[in-house]
Amino acid sequence: MSDSMSDADKIRNKRLAKLGSQSSSQAGATGERSGVCASVSQSVAKSSAQDGGDQEENEQVKPKINISKTSDPPISPPNPFSQLGMKSNGKASAMTIGSSAGRPITPMKRDRPSSGTESPGSKVGESVEAWENRILSAVFRLTLDQATSQDIHGHHLHFLGGVKTDLEDQNEPVMLSTAVLDQALLEAASNLGKTSPLDYLLGCWKRITKQWRTLKGASIEDPKHGIIREARRLCMSYCLFAVTMPDMFGREPPESNPLTPHLLVEPEDDRGVCHEFLNEAISRFEEDDSVRTALVGAVEDLSRQLAKMSMNDNYKPYIFALRHIVRYPPLVNALVQSPLFLPPNTPAQSLENSTLLGPFFAISPLQTGVPAKYFASPKTLDKGFILNSQRALRMTLQTHQTDVLAIVNSIIKTGKDPRDKMLDWFSVCVNTNHKRRALHPNPEAISSDGFMINVTACMDQLCEPFMDATFSKVERIDVDYLRRKPRVDIKEETKLNADQNTADTFFSKTAGGSSNFISEVFFLTMAAHQYGSEAASATLSSLEKEIKRMEKTIEELELDRHKYINDPVNLRMFDTAVKRFRDKIDQGLSYKHAVQGILLDDLSQARSMQFMRYVIVWLLRLVVPGHDFPKHSIQLPLPNEAPEVFKSLPEYFLEIVVSNFKFIMRNMPQIITSTQSDELVMLCVTFLQNSEYIKNPYLKSGLVTIMYHGIWPVYNRSNGILGDLLRSLPFATKYLLHGLMKFYNEVENTGGHNQFYDKFNIRYEIFQIIKCIWYNPVYREQLSLEAETNVDFFVRFVNLLLNDVTFVLDESLTAFIEIHRISEELKNSEDLEQTTRTEKEELLTAAKGKAKSYMQLTNETVAMLKLFTEALANSFTMPEIVQRLADMLDYNLNTMVGEKSSHLKVDHPEEYGFKPKELLKEIMDIYLNLKDKESFVFAVARDGRSYRPEVFEKATIIVKRWSLQSSEAVAEWTALGEKVKRAKEVDDQAEEDLGEIPEEFLDPLMYDLMKDPVILPMSKVSIDRSTIRSHLLSDPNDPFNRTPLKIEDVIPDTDLLARIESFKAEKKGKRIAESGVMDVRPG
Repeated sequence: MSDSMSDADKIRNKRLAKLGSQSSSQAGATGERSGVCASVSQSVAKSSAQDGGDQEENEQVKPKINISKTSDPPISPPNPFSQLGMKSNGKASAMTIGSSAGRPITPMKRDRPSSGTESPGSKVGESVEAWENRILSAVFRLTLDQATSQDIHGHHLHFLGGVKTDLEDQNEPVMLSTAVLDQALLEAASNLGKTSPLDYLLGCWKRITKQWRTLKGASIEDPKHGIIREARRLCMSYCLFAVTMPDMFGREPPESNPLTPHLLVEPEDDRGVCHEFLNEAISRFEEDDSVRTALVGAVEDLSRQLAKMSMNDNYKPYIFALRHIVRYPPLVNALVQSPLFLPPNTPAQSLENSTLLGPFFAISPLQTGVPAKYFASPKTLDKGFILNSQRALRMTLQTHQTDVLAIVNSIIKTGKDPRDKMLDWFSVCVNTNHKRRALHPNPEAISSDGFMINVTACMDQLCEPFMDATFSKVERIDVDYLRRKPRVDIKEETKLNADQNTADTFFSKTAGGSSNFISEVFFLTMAAHQYGSEAASATLSSLEKEIKRMEKTIEELELDRHKYINDPVNLRMFDTAVKRFRDKIDQGLSYKHAVQGILLDDLSQARSMQFMRYVIVWLLRLVVPGHDFPKHSIQLPLPNEAPEVFKSLPEYFLEIVVSNFKFIMRNMPQIITSTQSDELVMLCVTFLQNSEYIKNPYLKSGLVTIMYHGIWPVYNRSNGILGDLLRSLPFATKYLLHGLMKFYNEVENTGGHNQFYDKFNIRYEIFQIIKCIWYNPVYREQLSLEAETNVDFFVRFVNLLLNDVTFVLDESLTAFIEIHRISEELKNSEDLEQTTRTEKEELLTAAKGKAKSYMQLTNETVAMLKLFTEALANSFTMPEIVQRLADMLDYNLNTMVGEKSSHLKVDHPEEYGFKPKELLKEIMDIYLNLKDKESFVFAVARDGRSYRPEVFEKATIIVKRWSLQSSEAVAEWTALGEKVKRAKEVDDQAEEDLGEIPEEFLDPLMYDLMKDPVILPMSKVSIDRSTIRSHLLSDPNDPFNRTPLKIEDVIPDTDLLARIESFKAEKKGKRIAESGVMDVRPG
């Protein structure tokens, strides 16, 4: 070999030497060429070849070959293509050519002109050799005639000067045949100019495959069949050389896989990778691992390129390419073994770019720059434009999610190993993203919202096959999955009702058996919701608050603009700072609209609710083992102790249900079906009735919130989605009221730093639900039964209700008095200093905010008290309740109509929800509900702080003036006032008759005469039973030494009671004796 030969020439010659022999099967198919054995000469001559058209002349390599005939069949050398998957007998692997729809592809006549190939049929009188020359020339677009530069269809033909010279040197006919096709392909592919060898060879492959299909019915003994088969084999081999050894054709190795751009072209295109090509390449995996490496490398390149793109770019060819590739099981098996499929220890923020599937899941309307495309200048957009843009955004995302699901389904259905690798990938997605539910997540340390929403959507749809309407497969969801080294990491998760040690002990006991696919997908989907869609919903809430904060900051900044109006330098800096905030607001608004567009998608939320319905049924079956809910209704209460497995479940198993339905109830209640409503109500009622099953009070409050939002009027349903159901569902009428009252009591102490305000918000929602269901008399009967059979429970409820009414009424009315005072000061003091005025304006703003927030609670709590006193008057006149109730009513009545009532006057009271006339009527109605109860009448009379007869009279005047009450009610009110007067007189006389009461007989807290003294076991203090009972309703400790105390622990003080009774009898006897003397006097 010449010393001057280039490295590329050496490589080509070395490869050509391996290709120089023909298989024995080809020898039998080519007539007199059967004895020809081509060998590569040791020197390479260069000759010029016409490239046709306006292409430049290129130097080409002209290997010399020696062609000779032998009388004996040659010893077949090792097949040079055996490493590419072909056996030495030359038989092509069987293939089934099909369309994407699974139907056989039948070439039609209209395809012939565009293909540029000749008919495989022989012309009249045409020899096999001539036919072979014509077909190979047409298929590979080659010519041995320098004067012929185009075929009959106008396609450029590649002149093979080197092959022609060698044939002439060997005195062989200057014709193309499979015997010289390997050299011909090498020469042609090495002299293509700007066209890549693979571009040329893939076109050849399409044409030779078309010829192959036309000969499917031909006999295997037909020489034409053998010629086409061999040509097809060689074409595929050279295609693979172009991918794996581009330097063989004198090309520099490319930076990326040569096959990658061809995967992005339509398979039917000449440059595309078709079904037959992939099948043939895959058939050679076992013989040549480089083929597998090349195909996997091409897909890896697709992933890397897509990682640099967004939904604004032309990403669809990448999606279609992967959808096409994963249809081939051997290729899927190879892909999941790729190091790029799931690199070890991949952090959350790298999943989208550093894993094979990450970039495909990352495509989303939430990628950087995409929201601004849909919602440019968001502050200028009207609602209609935003809705249309969100609709377009959803359609684009739905199409993409469908494609991604098809890719995942193909991988999962390929076999066990790919399925396990796919589940591992999902597992890493959820397990590395726990910080997405942090209070303030760091975007740089977690996966993006768009990525995780796509993961959630995919998981939801993977669950669809087993989520039938009859729940026939819910039993296959095995809770023991969590004790078999699950893919879902729950170790650090807060549990429903178990501490960390208890949960660790429970899960440390490994369960036997293996987990099924349904369980794997079910638990992974729950985690996907927690860290995917629900985290995105939380991000949306945080973003809305952040936008409001920035808008307020801009308002504050603009107030200082006047300071820089005459200072150009500082004014520019000021404008720059303002612009920066405005740009952030625009960016935030665009992102907000995009997130809303995704989350408010009816289709995806319907799928989500279907999954949540299965979670509900699974949870309820878990707390009642062996019960076939919902076929048969659950009976409450549940056992006192929750099953150990339920207590040890992660809290988010229930939280995702609550969060999902809260979001839907607030934003899109119309998509909830009736069956979903039934099961949702049963879940809420069950865990409110058995609230001890759940530790987190805020999680339980979410159950109340779901029902509260469910009774909001929507469309043509005045009672909302759930209102009618709450009134009529037997399960609800039987258990709901007790559950609401029970949680009303529990929420007094939530344990949170905002518990004082949280309890009012939660109780407000409870009031709204009770008002909604109150129209059903069954609930009123339930309340009456509760008061009779569960006295302590009911008394605690009433006591807390009174506490709330007292507090919110006092706070509201005090706020209005403050508003009135400050407003008058500002009106009458025009000469106030600016600093003082500013301070007072800030105080006024605070008072207005306080009045507005508390007034809404005031209206609801007073209305609730009115409802309950109307239904259960006796329950509100118990000793531990009645005096507190009377004192509260007297105080607020005095505030409303007494001497200082004018201090409640404020401008625009309707802005605060303050309707003083209606509030006065409600308070008077509560009085009238209890007018026939003697204990209540005396309790009102004994209120030495607020009771005044003239206040009752003033109230009568007001209601008459404004016609707030009917004439019958006014008469009853007047009669009640007279009753209280007489009771006051009697009570005063009784107190006068008793005279000075020994201090040991007085209650130490209320300082009145004890009626039923008891001894507190730890402090040994004697106190009236009604006093300590009332105290324990709010505080479970001894008021004198703060030790824990229950009402059952007190000891009756019989000795003290006897002395009190003796004292009273003595005073009574003395009064009677004095009265008797007066009676016997004359006259």
